[in-house]
Amino acid sequence: MGSLSTDMIENNPAAFPVNPLDPEEFRRQGHMVIDFLADYYREVGKYPVRSQVEPGYLHKCIPESAPNQPESIETILKDVQSHIVPGLTHWQSPNYFAYFPSSGSTAGFLGEMLSTGFNIVGFNWMSSPAATELESIVMDWLGNMLKLPKSFLFSGGGGGVLQGTTCEAILCTLTAARDKMLHKIGRDQIGKLVVYGSDQTHCALQKAAQIAGIHPANFRAVQTFKFDSFGLSPVELKKQVEADVAAGLVPLFLCATVGTTSSTAVDFLPGLCKVAAEYGMWVHVDAAYAGSACICPEFRHFIDGVEDADSFSFNAHKWFFTTLDCCCLWVKNPNALIQALSTNPEYLKNKATESKQVVDYKDWQIALSRRFRSLKLWLVLRSYGVANLRNFLRSHVKMAKVFEGLISLDARFEVVVPRYFATVCFRLVCSSDEINGGNEDVNEVNNEINKRLLEMINASGNIYMTHAVIGGIYVIRFAVGATLTEESHVRDAWKLVQHHANLFVALKAQGLKIV
Repeated sequence: MGSLSTDMIENNPAAFPVNPLDPEEFRRQGHMVIDFLADYYREVGKYPVRSQVEPGYLHKCIPESAPNQPESIETILKDVQSHIVPGLTHWQSPNYFAYFPSSGSTAGFLGEMLSTGFNIVGFNWMSSPAATELESIVMDWLGNMLKLPKSFLFSGGGGGVLQGTTCEAILCTLTAARDKMLHKIGRDQIGKLVVYGSDQTHCALQKAAQIAGIHPANFRAVQTFKFDSFGLSPVELKKQVEADVAAGLVPLFLCATVGTTSSTAVDFLPGLCKVAAEYGMWVHVDAAYAGSACICPEFRHFIDGVEDADSFSFNAHKWFFTTLDCCCLWVKNPNALIQALSTNPEYLKNKATESKQVVDYKDWQIALSRRFRSLKLWLVLRSYGVANLRNFLRSHVKMAKVFEGLISLDARFEVVVPRYFATVCFRLVCSSDEINGGNEDVNEVNNEINKRLLEMINASGNIYMTHAVIGGIYVIRFAVGATLTEESHVRDAWKLVQHHANLFVALKAQGLKIV
């Protein structure tokens, strides 16, 4: 008997009788996916950490068009294992030390599962009261854990909101600052507004300035220096601001960073806030990476001065065991956000909103729709508790200290900048005599040596690290923070670094050029 034609199948509901959300089929397939992921986490340390595929590899594995008929979850998971997993860089690997961590946890994953399962669209209180109220509660919990001033909490007239990323947090606060300033000086003066960061500030600030309509010529990346450990100096900021004011420009917004991307440098918050206050600037504190550590009393001093800022954010999806995406943003003046970002179309009007007794988070963010992010954060906080979360973070810092100590035992290497948290910036150093008779620029050659050293290490697949250039020096960044990492992984990583460094020594001994 021949097969049914495509038209007959498409027009016959009985040909695909299972509802796409059938509870029992959901249960069956859900168990299979959980088992798949549990096996993945158990084996993730055995995979090459950085994907070894070439660009375009997946086009050779996957058909050019979507299937007309359904395929089984068993078949799909086989393809995930065969085609998708090889193309992953394994951020959850215990041998992952690149960028900053994206630390996962059972609680974070299960909270994400619950959130996805409920699949609510929580744009205002009425659309799902629990989502709004849990977010407000959890943000006050976290604010108290960080010992933020009460003025940042709902209980003190401020408030917190969960954004997707720091990029969104900075854009929202910059937009609020822009509108607040233009209300004073006139919207036609937007071309005079100036935004400030340092040469170490995340590129998210420049992107936000572009989107918010700040003239490209009015973006300032103030220079930092090694003698300040590459933190932004209030003195240097004030010089730049004074020059801008003298030129008839209007200082608008300062993004100060606690834990810069390149080296985890810390800007000098008290002094920077003082300068900003003199000129009426909005100060946002970006602690995307290091903010997590500040729940530990011994690290809290890094955000001293935040009481004089206007907003503060950190990414729970980096180093707080909460799955991507989850950026925690607090503001002292929620009305500034609301006035800049709110809309009130007829189809969203309701009694709760009109009562002014509820928070409508759609007015605290760029998009209208929003996910139930607070659920996973709530599970993380409840499942592990503050004491355990602090100890998890401390264990990562301790492992970074171990790595730093191992570097100090090998005279060929140096730690380039101070280690404040769990990221170590280091390099292999060759003297001028060792570098081709001293006839080349030592720093340039050392930069090239470390660039090649890092690529050799990463190509091995055994560990993954990334780099930065700080003050003209190419450094290798070793960022501890993957949830599965243990001290043995750190020690093995150092042995691998030494192994590849020895190859350079061997090349030199053979009279070959290192670069």
